[in-house]
Amino acid sequence: MKSTFIALFVFFFTLNSCAQSNNVAVVSNKQGVKLMVNGKDFFINGMNWDYFPIGTNYEYSLWNQSEDFIEKALASEMSLLQKMGVNTIRVYAGIPPKWITHIYKNYGIYTMLNHSFGRYGNTINNQWIPVTDYRNPETQKGLLSEVTKMAKTYKDTPGLLLFLLGNENNYGLFWAGSETEDFPDDENQKREMGEKRGRPMYKLFNQAAKLMKEIDKNHPVAVCNGDLLFADMFADECKDVDIFGTNMYRGKSFTDAFLRVKNEINKPILFTEFGADAFNAKTNSEDQKMQAYFMIENWKEIYLNAAGLGNTNNSIGGFTFQFSDGWWKYGQTKNLEIHDKNASWSSEGYHFDFTEGSKNMNEEWFGICAKGATNKDGFYQLKPRVAYYAIQEIHQLNPYKKGVTAKTVSNYFKNIQAKNTDLNKE
Repeated sequence: MKSTFIALFVFFFTLNSCAQSNNVAVVSNKQGVKLMVNGKDFFINGMNWDYFPIGTNYEYSLWNQSEDFIEKALASEMSLLQKMGVNTIRVYAGIPPKWITHIYKNYGIYTMLNHSFGRYGNTINNQWIPVTDYRNPETQKGLLSEVTKMAKTYKDTPGLLLFLLGNENNYGLFWAGSETEDFPDDENQKREMGEKRGRPMYKLFNQAAKLMKEIDKNHPVAVCNGDLLFADMFADECKDVDIFGTNMYRGKSFTDAFLRVKNEINKPILFTEFGADAFNAKTNSEDQKMQAYFMIENWKEIYLNAAGLGNTNNSIGGFTFQFSDGWWKYGQTKNLEIHDKNASWSSEGYHFDFTEGSKNMNEEWFGICAKGATNKDGFYQLKPRVAYYAIQEIHQLNPYKKGVTAKTVSNYFKNIQAKNTDLNKE
């Protein structure tokens, strides 16, 4: 009888724990800065995740499908992520709270909930405005209303880890649309645009964070910046934001990012996007080993700069971009059934396929998994690439575990690189 009582107690205690919202906090101590969940260290092994069958684009929503369809789709995707060691996914606002809890309870995966904060336009007085002007009082009112409503809706959701505002909105000050483009080269032009339109944006980010934290004190608020562009404005205007999030594509190394964020912003750094495409622009063919090489090098730096390892001690993790190929990314509304091989932008940091004067970054090939054809029921199968298995091994290492040192981490990653790619002989 006693053993039965204990078993029932454990069962109901576990059930109750899963049914409650978590207390998540950014904590600084002599070791550095960490994210903590219910008092325990939490290093983010994250993934940018979405669900778009081939032939669809951003107009498709998994959450508009039947519950049976959603459950089956999640079972297929989340089981792969779980086996990979992913503990958090980045998902845009629109996912119903119950599915955040479903993912958490069934697969142990948290959600970072992302509001785009006008990145792709916004509606003012029932009129769609494609380019957001953060100086406009009606824009400010509308965006603040949206994010405070989001905070109220999700604040008690089991499985919610934190809120993320924006998606490299500082880049959106220059780009006319949502497709990735190269930047203007003129530094004075960048700076002028930053002061004119960027500073008001960062001020609004901070105002939003303050309002959200008044509603929900248990989930930190991060802002997603494009690289370190206008980092000084972020530092000036975003004092109430908890985490500096950045989408960063610099190649094998993030170079000075950790130190600059520590010295200039003094907040934890979270890589909200980083990664490499699996298509070689020089050979015009899929190149899985090249992709794996960059992913391993990136994750190594993210781990080495975690608290307690003696480097900058300000890295709290990252989100690999992305789980599966986006066949709609190039062109957005056309050739949705074609896996385009066109490169959208260039980055010399991805040196294996970079050629001066040519573009080498293929937006439709960033998947850690390749995407298969859609069957008659609307589902597709994913085929993990080399990078999937490399990252799976990476996520077995806990940088906060007692006894783990910078040397431990370096040797661990060296072995992974040796097993997964022969490209390290540059």
